[in-house]
Amino acid sequence: MLCVSSIEGDEGDLTRKQRREQARAERKAMEEAAVASAMRRTRLAQLGIAVGIVVVAIVVVLIATSGKSKSGIPKTAHEKNATVAEISSLIGGIPQSGNTLGSPTAPVTLEYFGDLECPICREFTLHALPSIIPQWVRSGKLRIEYHSMETATREPEVFKTQQVAALAAGKQNKAWNFIETFYHEQGEEDSGYVTEKYIQGIASQVPGLNLSEWSSDRNSSEYANDVTTDGQTANNEGFTGTPSFLIGHSGGAMSKLNYTSSPAEPAFVNEAVEKLLKS
Repeated sequence: MLCVSSIEGDEGDLTRKQRREQARAERKAMEEAAVASAMRRTRLAQLGIAVGIVVVAIVVVLIATSGKSKSGIPKTAHEKNATVAEISSLIGGIPQSGNTLGSPTAPVTLEYFGDLECPICREFTLHALPSIIPQWVRSGKLRIEYHSMETATREPEVFKTQQVAALAAGKQNKAWNFIETFYHEQGEEDSGYVTEKYIQGIASQVPGLNLSEWSSDRNSSEYANDVTTDGQTANNEGFTGTPSFLIGHSGGAMSKLNYTSSPAEPAFVNEAVEKLLKS
């Protein structure tokens, strides 16, 4: 009996690993396709100007990587202050509770499953949310819950550590400040940039976060259990990559929400919210 349980556990682990690798491969394919498409457009626009093509191609590659440094954390105080100001402008004054951004009485809830190291999640967070949050969250019509799903992060313990750090900030109603800062300063994928120093650096940029309390709260088993539960929910929903979404009337049944082209475009969320508000 013990041997059978052990074998079944190994098979479950293998399935999760295979799903993570599949999601990682699909994500990299999307990134490569986007870069290739951009480079084709560049060559057509600059046809016959060899030097111009080379220069623009380099710029395209830099844009595709979003200007991220390998380590993630900005080197200058000016850059850090600019990030803090941008995030404060976006979510400042909006109610937060734990992993939730938005009014507790909002009629619609969006559940956002992400991995803090996922570059596609970064695209959604930096490009779609700045439109979604002012229109729907700040107006009290939508609340967004952040949930953890391991895809881009290769080491399970690193994944748990970074996600728990975000949830622990939620004890002080600062989880979304931590999440936004992490995505803004996300480093190069697979570079091993997420260290304790990096996590501490993110936390130090969250205005008003009591670092001593946050450090203590990170040791709570509650948040580690939340990360595990989120992963089980994602698995039960059949999610294979991040970002993934569920949406529905707050307190009611949730349905999968898929994006048709790019998660950086907010239309798929806007249309779903509008439909739910009318029903």
